[in-house]
Amino acid sequence: MKISNETKVGILTIVALVVLIIGFNFLKGKNLFNNTKKIYAVFDQLGALSKSNAVKINGYPVGTVYAFEPVDKNLSGIRVTISLTEDVNIPANSVAFVSADLLGASSIVIEKGNATTFLSNGETIKTRKEAGIFGSLSSEAGPTLAKIRTALDSLGMVMSNINKIFDAGAKYNLQHTIANLSAATASLNKLLDPENSALAKTMNNAVSITDNLKKNNDSITAVISNAKQFSEKLSALNLQQTMDTLQSVISALKSTINKVSSPDGTLGALISDKKLYTKLNDVILSAEILLDDLRAHPKRYVNFSVFGKKDKGGALTSPSKKDTIPK
Repeated sequence: MKISNETKVGILTIVALVVLIIGFNFLKGKNLFNNTKKIYAVFDQLGALSKSNAVKINGYPVGTVYAFEPVDKNLSGIRVTISLTEDVNIPANSVAFVSADLLGASSIVIEKGNATTFLSNGETIKTRKEAGIFGSLSSEAGPTLAKIRTALDSLGMVMSNINKIFDAGAKYNLQHTIANLSAATASLNKLLDPENSALAKTMNNAVSITDNLKKNNDSITAVISNAKQFSEKLSALNLQQTMDTLQSVISALKSTINKVSSPDGTLGALISDKKLYTKLNDVILSAEILLDDLRAHPKRYVNFSVFGKKDKGGALTSPSKKDTIPK
């Protein structure tokens, strides 16, 4: 069977149109022969998101953006078709958002939920608006700025309370205190004056004493040497023998004192016997009376007279009064 040229041209035209349509859709990210799982996401804004951009879970690409279409004529939302190239389970309560990096490339990020049921083919995933990098910085800086404002307000209240506390009298006392501190500082500066202060003079005296000690170092060394020699000579003495001799002398003296104090001895009896003392006193008194009587009446004891005249005076019974020592 012979095919006409017109038929051949028609077949080539149809094949060319099919290849053109398939290639065009392929370049747009659509694969007419693609039967992979598809889910949908509705966003208010897409930003820099375009077809064939990656869809990631935990940073791993699991699909691509397949197509866009408006939800209605008012563009209240844009429905994005997500073609999943990986066979993964996405929990039903997962959330998708459009993320852009610093280079401007956008992608869809899916945050997995904790549901036990999973999205199936043709279902719509929940979405949220991502603020982006600068939005994140703004959201993180917002609470910090709020805290700074609160701190500034608190500081303003504290300063206000301080102004209320420091009335005229308190301010005067504070100024007086500052003046006293200034006077004390001036006095301290005078005290620390390196030329005319008492502290400088004291330090100069200390330096002078140190210099004198340095100059008399030889004399001090000699004194220390003499003290050392005296200590060595003193340690060389036989002090133990001297102490033993002194101990024996003390023992002998103690024994002698005990014998003198004892009433059994002669000296002890003389010291401690009252009767012996009385008798000795009587003997001394009788001897004194006898001597006074012999001096007053010698003829009674020596009877020698030419005429034989007898002394008739009475004998003395007590010693005569003596103003002077008798010759």
